[in-house]
Amino acid sequence: MLVVLDVGNTNIVLGVFKGKNLVRSWRISTNKDKTADEYGLQISMLFDYSGVNCREVKAMIISSVVPTVMSALESMSIKYFGIRPLVVGPGVKTAMPIRYDNPREVGADRIVNAIAAYELYGGPLIVVDFGTATTFDAISGDGAYLGGAIAPGIGISTEALYTKAAKLPRIELSKPKTVIGKNTVTSMQSGIVYGFVGQTDGIISRMKKEMGGKAYVVATGGLAELISNESGMIDTINSNLTLEGLRIIYERNKGD
Repeated sequence: MLVVLDVGNTNIVLGVFKGKNLVRSWRISTNKDKTADEYGLQISMLFDYSGVNCREVKAMIISSVVPTVMSALESMSIKYFGIRPLVVGPGVKTAMPIRYDNPREVGADRIVNAIAAYELYGGPLIVVDFGTATTFDAISGDGAYLGGAIAPGIGISTEALYTKAAKLPRIELSKPKTVIGKNTVTSMQSGIVYGFVGQTDGIISRMKKEMGGKAYVVATGGLAELISNESGMIDTINSNLTLEGLRIIYERNKGD
């Protein structure tokens, strides 16, 4: 079995593959202060609870945008699974040309998403990842990463509104029944949800024009469903896109 981990600023998404089949997946909080033992015990308990045999794990791959967590996770992999993990970064084969001014600046998660999306849907395409930041990534028809856009994520934008405006409450992030809110909570929900829908559709529309007018649009990330259901530009949602991308990258590097 292959264990894949995608480390984001807010959450770590991990999954277990048997061949090309995703057997189980989980989402846990990213904690920069956790030790290798704490991560090892947490993951081992998740495996035990779900009936996954740790002894069947033969490989691990990690992508991360949080460098301070990597040491603990690499140590955890060695200590608890007896495996030195493959870490997505410079020197790892992706088979995807990166047409960015400095390819090393592109977050590992963005490349992983791009690889999975191109493998599954072909190109040209646009990937929108609703995470701590909302990222928009463009991939050409011949499978090259072209670049994209980065916007503040829905969660941190909502938290900033609560933190900076003294009279506004912390709210549940859900779609209101009407755009015209009848109270403070529904007014905030309307502004947040439909504001991000407008942002999403606006950026996708402009990116499509720069790409020649056509691109298949894939959404992923924790809040993808909330926004995609109201968007007129998103073609499909794939919540496991990053995990699939990690599996693909591992397959392209396992013989090295």
